[in-house]
Amino acid sequence: MAKPLDYESLNENVKKTAYAVRGELYLRASELQKEGKKIIFTNVGNPHALGQKPLTFPRQVVALCQAPFLLDDPNVGLLFPADAIARAKHYLQLTSGGLGAYSDSRGIPGVRKEVAEFIERRDGYPTDPELIFLTDGASKGVMQMLNAIIRNENDGILVPVPQYPLYSAAITLYGGSLVPYYLEEEANWSLDFNNIRQSIASARSKGITVRAMVIINPGNPTGQCLSEANIRELLRFCFLENLVLLADEVYQQNIYQDERPFISARKILFDMGPPLSKEVQLVSFHTVSKGYWGECGQRGGYFEMTNLSPKTVDEIYKVASISLSPNVPGQIFMGLMVNPPKPGDISYFKFEQESKAIMESLRKRARIMTDGFNSCRNVVCNFTEGAMYSFPQIRLPARAIEAAKSAGKAPDVLYCLKLLEATGISTVPGSGFGQKEGVFHLRTTILPAEEDMPAIMESFKKFNDAFMEEYEDYRGYSRM
Repeated sequence: MAKPLDYESLNENVKKTAYAVRGELYLRASELQKEGKKIIFTNVGNPHALGQKPLTFPRQVVALCQAPFLLDDPNVGLLFPADAIARAKHYLQLTSGGLGAYSDSRGIPGVRKEVAEFIERRDGYPTDPELIFLTDGASKGVMQMLNAIIRNENDGILVPVPQYPLYSAAITLYGGSLVPYYLEEEANWSLDFNNIRQSIASARSKGITVRAMVIINPGNPTGQCLSEANIRELLRFCFLENLVLLADEVYQQNIYQDERPFISARKILFDMGPPLSKEVQLVSFHTVSKGYWGECGQRGGYFEMTNLSPKTVDEIYKVASISLSPNVPGQIFMGLMVNPPKPGDISYFKFEQESKAIMESLRKRARIMTDGFNSCRNVVCNFTEGAMYSFPQIRLPARAIEAAKSAGKAPDVLYCLKLLEATGISTVPGSGFGQKEGVFHLRTTILPAEEDMPAIMESFKKFNDAFMEEYEDYRGYSRM
C-alpha cells in the first residue's frame, strides 16, 4: 500500500509544478562543480554570489541590530559611524524585543510607514501603510496574492511570455490556469494588445475566467522597460476587462538607458484619474534582492494594494498571520532601502559612491553582453534596457533540432547543456520561460564581474561557432 508521502500519493499540483531556473541545467552544473569543474552560475539573478559587494551602511546597521550589546560598548563609535548607530537604535525601538522577536504579520508598522513615504516620494501620491505588507522577498508576496485570487482550475492569470517561472509554478501549485500573452521580440519585447485580446478570447472559449494580469517591468527574462504609453494602455485594458493588475516591479533600480526610465504602474494609474484611479485593482511588488542592493539571501520585500476592499485586505492579513511574521532582518533591510543615507549624513558619500559604481558597472556589462551576443553566428539579442538579464535568440540549425529530438530534449536545452559542458557557463534555456513555437533562446544574467565579462563572452562565442559548425547543414553549398 502506498504511504501518504510516497511519490504516487503526492498532491498532483506539486508534481506538475516546474521551476526552470533551478531545473535540469542547474542540477547538471552542480554535479560538474562537485567534480571540480569551474562553473559560472549565470542562471539566477543572485548578485552577491557573482561577486557584487554588499553596501556598507545597511550591513553596519543590521550588524548592530543583530548584536545590540555592541551599542553599549564605549568603543562602538570607533567601529561604526554615528548615523549607523542612530539608525540601529531607531529600528530596535520599532521592534518588540529586537530581531529575535516576531513582528506584526504585516511587518513592523514603523518600517511600513517608511515604505509608504518612499512610495509617496517616488509617485507623488500618498499611500496608507495599512495597505503595505512586508514579505520574505517579493516571491512570497506574489504567491500570497495568487493564492487569494485563484479559486479553481477555471480561474486564469494572464502572464507575459517569456515569463519568470515563479508565475507558472505558483499558478500550477494553486490549481489555476496560466493564460499566456506573447511579448513582441521584434518590437523590443513590447506588449501587443491584439495578442492579449486573442489570449483572453481563447481562454474564455475553454471556460476559463481570466481574473488577473501580470506585468514584469523591467522585464525578466527579457530586460525591456515598458513605456508610459504601454502601461497606460495596459491599465485601460485591465479596467475594461475587470482584471487585477499584478505589477512585478522588483528591478526598478536596474535601468541601463535614459530613453525609458522606470515609472510605476501606480503613478500612471493615479495620473490617469477617475474612473480608472478609483476602480483598477493593483498590487505592486518590490524587494531588496535586486538593484544595487542585491541582498537576495536577506529575503526582504513588500507588496502594496490599491483599490482593494477592507474586507479583502483583512482576509489577506489573516492568511499572512498563519506564517506569524516575515523575517525581521529582511524588514530592516527594506526600511534601509527605502530610507537610505541622505545628503549631509556621515555615511552618504560612501553609500552614493558604492551604489553608483555598481550601477555604472551593470550598465557597461549590459552593453558588453548584448554586443557580444550580436557578434555571434546565428545569435540575435535585444539590448538589456533594465533588470539583470540578457535573453538572446539562438537560431538553431535543423540538424541541431533533430539531434535534440533524438535525445528526447528541447532544442535549447541541448544547446545550453553543451554550452555548460564546454565552457562552465550555466544558463537557463528559453523553453523554461516560454517562447513562440520554433523560436529558441537562453537566459543569462549580466552579473559576472565586469573584468571577467570579455573572457566569458569570448568563451561563449568560441563554443557557439563550434556548435554551428557542427550542426549547420552545408549540403548543396560551396564551403570556400
